[in-house]
Amino acid sequence: MSTSDEAIGEAAESVASPSRGKRGSYAKGQARRQQIVEEALLVFARSGFDAGSLRAIARGVGMTPAGLLHHFSSKEELFVEVLRQRDERIRAAVGDPAEHRLIEQSAEVVAYNQSAPRGLSALYTTVAADAIDPAHPAHREFVDRYRDSAASAERIIAAGQAAGEIRADVDPARAGRLISAVMDGLQQQFLLDEEVDMRSLFDEFVRGYLRPL
Repeated sequence: MSTSDEAIGEAAESVASPSRGKRGSYAKGQARRQQIVEEALLVFARSGFDAGSLRAIARGVGMTPAGLLHHFSSKEELFVEVLRQRDERIRAAVGDPAEHRLIEQSAEVVAYNQSAPRGLSALYTTVAADAIDPAHPAHREFVDRYRDSAASAERIIAAGQAAGEIRADVDPARAGRLISAVMDGLQQQFLLDEEVDMRSLFDEFVRGYLRPL
């Protein structure tokens, strides 16, 4: 190799190395963020949003609260990311509600919640209860979540009635609310008593209330 080739190679190394360093730092930062999210899920599921402190989360990942705030600007931002990842996990496992699949998809969500790590279900149940306070940072999130879910279910139920898949005497708007109410109620009972079989109980609700006679 000529001297000029060596010089070019050294120059390339000097340019490439900072880039690789930046990529490595970014990957480490993302891994650290994910570690924080996983610990936050455990803390929020155990203690709720208000009692679950940044100090406890930081201690669980071997950081100081100030160090944690380099990754998330506030507890609220961290909490929103925890909820987003919970939703993504369920969506990846069972998909979104769709026409002709609402009942099946809802049953799959129930089955997923019964077999998934308790932290995910406990988080949702604990925070949903806390969020009844209008001052809670997740209050609007849960109000909108239930309204949007009910509106989506109402449209799909009406289409299912037209196709003969769902009883014609069921009110779509009320049924849209009842489906999530039954799912959440069964989840709460299961978290209190693991002998509760959410899947079979939801199937019974579907058979008795939604399926054509």
